[in-house]
Amino acid sequence: MTLAEILVSLFPRGHQVAVEDGLLSGQGPRADGTQITVIGVDGRKAIGIDEAAWLARKVLDTVKAGGTTPILVLIDSDSQRMSKRDEMLGLSEYLAHVAKCLNLADARGHATVGLLYGHTAAGAFIATALSTRTLLALPGAEPMVMDLPSMSRVTKLPIELLQEKAKSTPVFAPGLDNLMQTGAVAALLDPQRSLAGQLDAVLRDLAAGGGAQDLRDQLGQQRNGRPKAAEIARRVHELAHSSR
Repeated sequence: MTLAEILVSLFPRGHQVAVEDGLLSGQGPRADGTQITVIGVDGRKAIGIDEAAWLARKVLDTVKAGGTTPILVLIDSDSQRMSKRDEMLGLSEYLAHVAKCLNLADARGHATVGLLYGHTAAGAFIATALSTRTLLALPGAEPMVMDLPSMSRVTKLPIELLQEKAKSTPVFAPGLDNLMQTGAVAALLDPQRSLAGQLDAVLRDLAAGGGAQDLRDQLGQQRNGRPKAAEIARRVHELAHSSR
């Protein structure tokens, strides 16, 4: 689906979402008339310090406005911008700031939902879509935390070894199917049905659950993509509380 088609399906009664130089912002109505704040990245745009600061500002503006307006993060990005200027000015801190702003919004009662509809990778992926409370995707999305050639350079392991591990261990492998299996992506949306209805169901579930619990490790365990993470997290939590 194109971005225009996605927005029409999400907001059949119209919306005020604008795209400027690859960055999305605006609002659209839910069926009950309340608004959803929309931010995001389109056209495989790389995220540098300017884009990160802009996205963070949009999140903080929603928090400052009060209420509990949900925030939908639509993503079709490149990775972070790998330029000398961005790196020298502290790109990693800017990306971390975006993630922390989304976490702040979540803590203040703004349900944060990511929707992958194109490509995304590396720090740009982690700071935006992966920092939302719930991450959804459309068929054909191409997310990756790190591609195998890059992973090979970082770990100094032969790419042939990583390719072999990726066949049985989803955490080693890029792609939507693997991120679904690890629990990073909660659900795949059906483009043949109303995206508005599917998103509204997710928002209702988040509201019913109080939005307080991160279930990604449990999803990873259920889907056999991360069989140990949930149990380790539970034991760490118990040990931390028992030492108080």
